[in-house]
This record gives sequence, C-alpha cells and structure tokens, in this order.
Amino acid sequence: MILRNKNLWNQFSQFASDHRKLSVGLIIGMSLAGVGLMGLGYAFQAKPLATTTPSATKSTTAITTPNGKTTYYSPLTGMQVADEAATKRQVTAIMIENSPSARPQSGVKPAGVVFEAIAEGGITRFLTLHQEDRPALIGPVRSVRPYYIDWLAAFDAAVAHVGGSANALTEVRNGQYKDYWRATDRVAPHNVYTSFDKLDALNASKGYTSSSFTGFPRKLDSPSTAANAARISVAISGPIYDSSYGYDAPSNSYIRSEGGAIQIDREAGQINPKAIIVIKVPVQIGFEDGYREQMTTTGFNQAYIFQDGTVTNGFWRKDSKKDQIKFYDQAGIPIALNAGQTWLTAIAPQKSV
Repeated sequence: MILRNKNLWNQFSQFASDHRKLSVGLIIGMSLAGVGLMGLGYAFQAKPLATTTPSATKSTTAITTPNGKTTYYSPLTGMQVADEAATKRQVTAIMIENSPSARPQSGVKPAGVVFEAIAEGGITRFLTLHQEDRPALIGPVRSVRPYYIDWLAAFDAAVAHVGGSANALTEVRNGQYKDYWRATDRVAPHNVYTSFDKLDALNASKGYTSSSFTGFPRKLDSPSTAANAARISVAISGPIYDSSYGYDAPSNSYIRSEGGAIQIDREAGQINPKAIIVIKVPVQIGFEDGYREQMTTTGFNQAYIFQDGTVTNGFWRKDSKKDQIKFYDQAGIPIALNAGQTWLTAIAPQKSV
C-alpha cells in the first residue's frame, strides 16, 4: 500500500534524501511516573484474516480454519492467546523509572510494547503496555509526561503513574488514584510498586473492562540468512542511558544492554525484544511547572526498524494524538512486525544509531 498523500510523501522523500548518510541511533528514552488512572473502554471486534499463509500479516485477532477451529491473537503483541476475551482485555500502561537506582526493574520483560524516551536531564523512562500479561510485581512507578500520553492514547489504555509534569497531569488527572505499595529494599522515590491484581481491580471499579484499538500489523518470524544488524548501539544522552542490542539467532530476538551491562527484569530475567524501533522526534525544552523536555509525537520523521537480524531504514507517521503510530519503508510500504515484545526508542534528530 503506497501512501496516498503524495505531498506528504514528497516531503519525506526529500527529507530522506537529505539525511541518507546519517547513522542510525537506537535508544528509547522515556519519562516514567505515576499512580493516576486514565482509561477508555470499548468492545474490540475480532475479524478473520484474509489469508493464513506463513507470510501473512496478522492485523486482526482471530483466524478460523476450514474445520471451524478459531485461533485468537493479541492485538497488542500478535501472540496467540487463549480465547476471544483475552483479545478484548483492557490495556494498562505503566510509567517505569530507569535511573540506575531503579535497576533492575520489575514487569518490563512481560510487557507487550515498551516506549522509551528522555524524561528530564538525560534520564530515560519506560512506558510499558500490558494486555494479556499480568506481572505480579511492577515498578518502580514514576511520573508521566505529555508525549507518553500521546503514545498510549492510540492503545485505548489506562495509565498508572505517580505524579507528572503540569501539562501531563492537566490531561490525565481525574481525581481517581491507583493502589500501590512502597518496597522495603529501595529508597524513595524508587520504591513505588504495584501488581496486576490491584490494577485489574481498579480498572474494574472504574468500568475500564476492554480496549478498542488498532495494534501494529504483525507477521511470522522470518530470520535472515544474511543478517546486517547483529549489533545495535543507540546514543540517547550518555553512557548511563545509551543502549545496545545483540542479535540472538536461536530466539530471533535482541538481547538488550544499557549502561554497558545486560539489562534484566528482576523477576523475569533477560530483556530481549522481538522487534526494536528507533524513531527520531523533534525535541525542545519548554516551560510547564519548570523547564521540561517537549517531544513532537505527530507528523513523520525517520525510523529504523530492527527485526530478524536486519534493519529497515524508513519513517514513522502519526496523524493525531489518538491515531496509532505507523512504520513505512522508503518506498512507503507499511512494515509488519514480528509477534512478541516491541521496543520503541525516541531520540532527538541529531542523535545516532
């Protein structure tokens, strides 16, 4: 499918030409926080795929075979789930801290989608999105920023955070609070944790029982016999927060390192996403309740998509706050992602991968 807006595509073509020789920088810096709840709930309608061939893109949640058996897939991850109810489950987003004192975090490895971006002062945070997974421990939970809200809005997600910047709280705060506890083996502010038993109960009490959204188009794994992206280095703000990945052929995934060490989830072990996307976003410093990072989340810009041991140089596009972010190659063809965890890093245009 070629982009129909020729003027937009021409603009990007010129942009890509001007930046063809730039190196790719892979890092997701994210601002994490919070324990407030924002939720949107509507029924998700599952539709059968047009084809079930191995190269098919899974863009819907159910496949019915000729013998009448139906297989269901998560709209968040593309992974097979037990039943139709699982495809309609409320998506919950959680802001997770990523300062050295917060590592290793809990509940990051099971997340279906992770956004990473700078929160402030070069410090990154994660926004983790969960649907079929239910971690028993999640945290440390921290504050939210407006650009994370823009990314999670497309998933019709409730969001757990502890505080936030002035603009973020103006948008998200509704007088309702989430349950959480303070861990005894971490000092404040690195000790705010929660669980999905508590989050599910709170979602249910607010009537947030399902999410209606269009997830990323998904495909089956297709490992390359000539991998051209076996090692990835992403420059975001400095040695403590810069990330790197090593391609692991047996699992067709990327083992994540940060600050020079392999990054783990304290409860679930080594973090190894199936697809990694680095997006370049316009960044400036603006004043809210102080000087804050401001990121432009709509429009289009460069993107680098890593999966199957290869990299695709292309671009991202997001038309509005609630529209899903989409990814295209340089010919304007939409890119389908491997099923499993997708990790997205947002970096400033001058940073490199």
